[in-house]
Amino acid sequence: MGTATSDRLRTRPGRGWYVGAVLSAVVAVTMCLLGWRQADQADRISAHPVRVEGSVTQLPGGSGTYSQVSYVAEGRRLTAADLWLPADAKLGDPICLEHAADDAGAVRVCGKRYPQPVGVGLAQTSVPLAALLCLVCVYRIRRLKRAYPADGQVGAGITVAFAAEGMPALTQGKRSRRRRKGGRRALR
Repeated sequence: MGTATSDRLRTRPGRGWYVGAVLSAVVAVTMCLLGWRQADQADRISAHPVRVEGSVTQLPGGSGTYSQVSYVAEGRRLTAADLWLPADAKLGDPICLEHAADDAGAVRVCGKRYPQPVGVGLAQTSVPLAALLCLVCVYRIRRLKRAYPADGQVGAGITVAFAAEGMPALTQGKRSRRRRKGGRRALR
């Protein structure tokens, strides 16, 4: 059992590095999109800001609860979650907001640059780390490919050695197609 496990590991070196490369690339792209969205909303708000007054309807508490602010824009009541709020904010407190003239959903607190500064800070930190991790994984994959050439070359020598001794050929886990003398009826 120990040899089967070590053979399997030798034929597929570095699968964990492939998974790490893919996951870190996904994290980097997702965080880039989050940061880009925040920067895009900040630019649209700065181009044509419209000031409105909102009120705090929910305060952050615990790990799954975000702040929420309710405001009226273009005759509709809208809510914005996870905005920057002062430390002493209470439920029902009025708060100054700015939204983009072309999109009332793009809103931020007056005097702040980004709608959700936590998202921008997270993107600025996680994108370089995820990109660095992806590069390390790709480097390790390349080194493993040089250390272990194509899988077929390693197994071909073993197959020829067994076939030369009169044993059935190894076929990568598939059944051999060698026929018996007399066909199937000879077995009965």
